[in-house]
Amino acid sequence: MAATLAGCGAGGGAEDVTLRLVAADYGSNQGNTSEKYWDEVARSFEKTHPGITVDVDVMSWKDVDREVAEMVRAGRAPDLAQIGAYADYAADDRLYKADELLPIPTQANFLPLLSRAGQVDRNQYGMPFAASTRLLFYNKDLFEKAGAQPPKTWDEISAAAGKLKAKGVTYPFALPLGAEESQAETMMWMLAGGGGYRDTSNISYDINSNQNVATFTWLRDNLVAKGLTGPVAPGRFDRQEAFDAFVRGDVGMLNGHPTLMDAAKQAGVDVGMVPLPSPDGEPRPSMGVADWMMAFKQNGHRKEIGAFLEFVYQDKNVLAFSDRYDILPVTSTASAAMRNDTKHKDLWPFLEELPTSELYPVGSTSWAKVSESVKKNIGKAVAPGGDPDAVLSQIARDAKDAEAAE
Repeated sequence: MAATLAGCGAGGGAEDVTLRLVAADYGSNQGNTSEKYWDEVARSFEKTHPGITVDVDVMSWKDVDREVAEMVRAGRAPDLAQIGAYADYAADDRLYKADELLPIPTQANFLPLLSRAGQVDRNQYGMPFAASTRLLFYNKDLFEKAGAQPPKTWDEISAAAGKLKAKGVTYPFALPLGAEESQAETMMWMLAGGGGYRDTSNISYDINSNQNVATFTWLRDNLVAKGLTGPVAPGRFDRQEAFDAFVRGDVGMLNGHPTLMDAAKQAGVDVGMVPLPSPDGEPRPSMGVADWMMAFKQNGHRKEIGAFLEFVYQDKNVLAFSDRYDILPVTSTASAAMRNDTKHKDLWPFLEELPTSELYPVGSTSWAKVSESVKKNIGKAVAPGGDPDAVLSQIARDAKDAEAAE
């Protein structure tokens, strides 16, 4: 889907500048497409900035990263891209640094966790645009009928799933480890088990750590082998399929994000939410996710890009986007406003998890290849007869090769 948002404040003179932004679509249908958000933002900006026109192409998440990469390879980089990853472009010296674009108050207003995640060699190139965290969702009605309690430990997850299965629930625990977004499901479980993609120094990958192997061994033996993950093998089960099943009322538990919460409630599902339990019930970091804004140097326009971004990151615009899509704000002032507004009460649990959450290692150019290896292989770790150590070791070798190529 593409939308051109033509300017209404530019005068057409020799000094006029047109900025091109390629942005991802967060809407689920034509009625709530991000095109409408960007139309409002661009036209409002143009009214107060004569001489600058903003053209925005809004594309689906399935296409936008690939389309931007093709534009860059063809020598037609947009001025701005709001997509999923920035590190490759930063490594190729194609991006402006944030401090070349934004005034200090705007840059300092980014949440520290997200600001750090946008850095390569201590320089910020990726400006956070949207964020979310993950919680364990459960269907309250199904739990009540099964006599199950919201779990606080892994043993309680298995026990609740057993009761749900006994009551005929199709997916007692939906475990999507298929190709769509299994790198996320994998990270959530790794963190809950005391591990993660990186070692404690956050410098090197540690994918086949003892903690990660133990986590996937537990999943294989205590959920999959007991038939508690439903009729589709986790390695062939994609996230959207799991989310759709939850909205239909066919799932007892799964890891979810704010957008799923809203969709389920609209469908009449009574949703409960708790942090993903750890083996012993002790708190563990949640997984955080951020999407990024970046500015390409190819066309110049540094001053105009900076003016537009300063406008985009005003609280009114950050909160307007969060309101539309149940996305967490990326700035301190907008987060504080959301925390103090009861109309956002449903998002408060996700907001509380964000400051201590852990994000993908998006500042490393190796991450894309590591993510692909996870998507390709991780489902095998929990399959009947699967060998979690061997699978995670294969992914670790792929990660080492990717790091060596950085």
